[in-house]
Amino acid sequence: MTKTAVILFNLGGPDSKESIYPFLINFFMDKNIIRAPYPVRYLVSRLIASRRTKREAGDSYGELGDKSPLLENSLRQARALEQNLNEGQTRTVYKTFVCMRYWHPMAPEIVGQVKTWNPDHIILLPLYPQYSTTTTRSSFQTWDDACDDIDLLIPTSTICCYPFDNGFISASADNVKKIYGQAQAETGQPPRVLFSAHGLPEDIIRDGDPYQWQCEETARRIAQKTGLENLDWQICYQSRVGPKKWIGPSTEEALEKAAHDQVGVVILPHAFTQEHVETLVEIEIEYREKAHELNVPFFYRVPTVSDHSLFIEGLADIVRAEGYRTWTAPDTGKRLCPSGFCRCGMA
Repeated sequence: MTKTAVILFNLGGPDSKESIYPFLINFFMDKNIIRAPYPVRYLVSRLIASRRTKREAGDSYGELGDKSPLLENSLRQARALEQNLNEGQTRTVYKTFVCMRYWHPMAPEIVGQVKTWNPDHIILLPLYPQYSTTTTRSSFQTWDDACDDIDLLIPTSTICCYPFDNGFISASADNVKKIYGQAQAETGQPPRVLFSAHGLPEDIIRDGDPYQWQCEETARRIAQKTGLENLDWQICYQSRVGPKKWIGPSTEEALEKAAHDQVGVVILPHAFTQEHVETLVEIEIEYREKAHELNVPFFYRVPTVSDHSLFIEGLADIVRAEGYRTWTAPDTGKRLCPSGFCRCGMA
């Protein structure tokens, strides 16, 4: 009998009002987020964290009881995946661990738990399907550092992304079809589907990050998988922070276009796999209010894939297919990104 530890990575979120400020400091201190020397990051992180704790972030988390549901939702996914992986198993025992990047439980704690469990094999699996240096790479770096600190030397497979995984695409398409059908039945009009992903500054993409390409390919495949004829859809990007120019169009611009075209919208956050502040507050409350102000005919939000059976089965298939590969690769085992993306997971 062998033992395999599956590490599910996510960004994390504050678990109390008091932790919003240190969570934001951790976030903006990340050299993959603010690409500046340490002294600059130190000052800027505290400036931004202080301002956003009092304003945007404080207000947003206030809508959720001053804490994020991200850990709870990630743990639910982890339990579902562990149950799926161990059903009928006779040769391998799987145990899932959730590792957060910017708030607890973070890499040092989880690495310690994994070392105590003493598996034969470790699989690193991000809960963000599309690869970015600002999410996946950052999580992997802190994991490696924590392993070095306590000499955790166990064969490890690293899955950098799975933007086209059939389980993920099928679960997303299933959720879209349900809300699309509800919107059309209740309004008598076919909606426009907005695929809204978290944005990034343009300079990160120019430097070779494949996130935008992967998000847009994901959206195209979900739209196709719905099987809806003549589907009206558009990709857009949310959550802009700071003065830099970000990739677009923004979700606000997409809503303005829908208002101009007098078409209602169904919005899917297709780069998120569980509900948290960006879906439950930014989309459900803030963008809904914006749509109302703009006189968009109607507004519906599509749930994330969460613990949808097709998504969990897809993750389980990815894990089972890993074997003992010890290099970084997408779920397919080979490079997905065009060669121009020099900062993809395999680069």
